[in-house]
Amino acid sequence: MESLKLGNHAHQKRIEATSAYMKKLFIMPDSSDRFVEFGIHLLDMIHDFFKEKGGIHSSVSIEELVEIFNKTDIPCSPMLIKDVLSEIKNNVIKHSVKVANPYYIGHMTSAIPYFMILLEMIAVSLNQNQVKIESAKASSLVEREFLCWMHRLVYNNTDQFYAANVQNPNIALGNITSDGTISNLTALTLAMAKAFPADGKAFRGVRIEGLVRALDYYGYRQAKVLVSKRGHYSICKAGTILGIGEKGVAHVPVHPCEHKIDISRLYQIIERTRRKDKLVGKPTKFVAIVGIAGTTETGNIDDLDELARVSEEIGTHFHVDAAWGGGALLMDAEREMMKGIEKADTVSLDAHKLLFAPNSMGICLFKNDRDSKLLYHTSNYIIRKGSIDQGRFTIEGSRQFASLKPWASLKVLGKNGYRLIFAHARKLQSTFVDLVEKDPLFELLNRPQLYIINYRFVPEELKTELDTLMQNPKQNAEKITALNRMINTMNIELHKTIREHDTSFVSRTRLESTCYAPRKIVVLRAITVNPNTEPYMLRKVLNEHRSMGIRIWEEMKGTIDRCGQECGHSVSAR
Repeated sequence: MESLKLGNHAHQKRIEATSAYMKKLFIMPDSSDRFVEFGIHLLDMIHDFFKEKGGIHSSVSIEELVEIFNKTDIPCSPMLIKDVLSEIKNNVIKHSVKVANPYYIGHMTSAIPYFMILLEMIAVSLNQNQVKIESAKASSLVEREFLCWMHRLVYNNTDQFYAANVQNPNIALGNITSDGTISNLTALTLAMAKAFPADGKAFRGVRIEGLVRALDYYGYRQAKVLVSKRGHYSICKAGTILGIGEKGVAHVPVHPCEHKIDISRLYQIIERTRRKDKLVGKPTKFVAIVGIAGTTETGNIDDLDELARVSEEIGTHFHVDAAWGGGALLMDAEREMMKGIEKADTVSLDAHKLLFAPNSMGICLFKNDRDSKLLYHTSNYIIRKGSIDQGRFTIEGSRQFASLKPWASLKVLGKNGYRLIFAHARKLQSTFVDLVEKDPLFELLNRPQLYIINYRFVPEELKTELDTLMQNPKQNAEKITALNRMINTMNIELHKTIREHDTSFVSRTRLESTCYAPRKIVVLRAITVNPNTEPYMLRKVLNEHRSMGIRIWEEMKGTIDRCGQECGHSVSAR
């Protein structure tokens, strides 16, 4: 065991690259003792990282990390595993972000159950390739079973439907993907295939003949996807890949404060597009309407029922991006907020978000199991015609056995266990909202639904003046804008101070859809899903941020006063 102790190795042993040595690295040791020995030290490294006192981020600067990781040549001679592990411990683990810290409430990445580490070891050890049954036997069936569970969670079809299709190799109830971006790309690829289908021998479909030919054949001037301004940037990325470009994604304004798509503005965009179509003489093909179940920045949910109705009315594919909110369907109250999701043609979810799996794994579900055939493809050396390979229906080729982690987690925790986790997240959300609303130095800027709170620090005297000015917003527009610019600067500085202090963490974004719309307002963003976080910790976080904000405001006032004196006249703190 002594030989594997990890530390700072001043002199690393030189290893000769021989065939015998290389072969040893690819064969499991004859005795499990040696393997267990490494495993114990690896787990000790991880345990030490979690138990280490100090801030959320290490004190090392990016410039210092650049000096560590600036080698430009590929290593030539082999190194001992223990030496490489020592380097990982000292240079990587030591300087990683403690996302499981209960005071880390700024991003969707959070604590995961400790057994995920073991599941990851199993998945890596097996090294199954989910593209083909020949390289993923039992794991392919695990994946299909998990997809069946997720499909039932969203669409709740009949027992007979799921019994017939849980292991039906002729269709796919959905795809496991690398992440939400690929899930959204998969959904919109399917939507494009439905928008421009094959028409006998005259047109073989958009996937074969391309978008330019598809538009020409069907007589359309352009293809469009409709999504709210709170839509994830992956929708635009999908647009660039699918050939409609970012301009082919129309962003619909949202209701101020609610951050949900404005259906009346959606209709205006559709009608405006149709008026231009008449002038040009060719119609626009609306490929898809995308609803959001848990916006990334604000955690709000579009009116999915209404979006389903609009989609049906204009004859387009309805996709719901539930990458953030999908897992919360396990809770009855959250399911009610997402009413209409079951009407979506496709739904994307992320296992690494509210299913608490490690990064990263996405899911794209198909309401109609036959739609999966619109993604069908084969190759001579793999996923051949007549095979039962999952890869026939996926955009991606080689894929790891990622579904093992959420599949096992649903067994370990059960629906009841997840419900307790979400109930805790709901309690934390209510606590934080209550603290913000009762504190005269903070302002709540969204109506939280799925565990994301937007707020900002506002000095009492500025808030009082803002409230007065907002009684007549048109007349006082310039003053309102000027005050908000000052408050924006203050909150940017507050966020930097929070990062430097490093005892807690919230993120920051800029929203045009607050009560001060259309002005872009800098907000702090707290996410209350970390199971390790307790209500009293949120109180400590907000108290800390208040103290920082007060100091920043006092410094700003001092600067303004000094400027006024130097200019020879008094300057208001406003």
